[in-house]
Amino acid sequence: MLKLNPYLNFAGKTEAAFNFYRSVFGGEFAMVQRYKDSGHGDDMSPEDKEKIMHIALPVGNQVILMGTDTIEAFGQTLKEGDNFSLSISTSSEEEAQKIYNGLAVNGKSTMPLEKTFWGAYFGMLTDQFGIQWMVSFDEKDK
Repeated sequence: MLKLNPYLNFAGKTEAAFNFYRSVFGGEFAMVQRYKDSGHGDDMSPEDKEKIMHIALPVGNQVILMGTDTIEAFGQTLKEGDNFSLSISTSSEEEAQKIYNGLAVNGKSTMPLEKTFWGAYFGMLTDQFGIQWMVSFDEKDK
C-alpha cells in the first residue's frame, strides 16, 4: 500500500507550525528530533541546534504530516508556499468546515468553502505559515 506523507520545510518555524497543526487536527507527535540530537550538533550554532530536524504528526489513520527546519549554514534555502498544496479529504461537510476554519486562523482564504460545480464541498486557503491547503468533502468518496 502506498502512503503519501507530506513533508514540510520551514525557515525556523517548524515547531510553531506543528504546534498549530496539532491544535487543528489533534493527536500527539510521533517523533520530535532536534538538530542538537544529531551527529552534527557540535558543529552548529546554539540557535540552529534547537531547530527541528524531524517532526511527525499522525493525521487520521493513513497520513503522517512531517516537517523540518531548513538550515542556512548547510546551504539550504526556502521560499514559503512555493508550488505545492496539501489536500485534505474529510468524511463530512461539518468536518471540512471545522478543519478549514481552524487552518484559516491568521491565514488567507483563496476560495471559500462551498459546493462546487463538480459536486464537492471544497475550499482553498493559505495558512499563517504560508502553506497552501485544499479542503474537501465529496459524497461520492464515502
